[in-house]
Amino acid sequence: MSTTLKQQTGINQKIDSTFNSIANPLALAGRVLLATMFVLAGFSKIGGFDGTAGYIASVGLPFAELLTALTIVVEIGAGIALIVGFQTKIAALLLAGFTLAASVLFHNYWAMPADQAYVQQLMFMKNISVAGGLLMIVALGGGALGLSKGK
Repeated sequence: MSTTLKQQTGINQKIDSTFNSIANPLALAGRVLLATMFVLAGFSKIGGFDGTAGYIASVGLPFAELLTALTIVVEIGAGIALIVGFQTKIAALLLAGFTLAASVLFHNYWAMPADQAYVQQLMFMKNISVAGGLLMIVALGGGALGLSKGK
């Protein structure tokens, strides 16, 4: 092995070691950052229950009040579970599914007038990215800092 290759391998091992040593705090920070959006949105829906139900009904979904209540429970419940690391993979999967469904139902930019499509496409892509992060948690766990210790 050449000296340059040995040096590069040593550098890569040091980088890997550094990242491995902070993996659990990074996983906790990632969980908190992802979940905060859901928890805040859930609490805002409590205060704007009628408006949220009206918005849900406006896309043709039945049982808007029930769906609003379920949305609040999912966003707050699974969001808090994700933050504290309780049944992390299940919470992340629930939030990912919720986010993907909400994206298709409420940010369907492909069916919007051109003047609304751009913002809706941004919202759709943001949600898809968030769902991707949540699916990474489902696949890899949430780290050791939490009530379920990585599960």
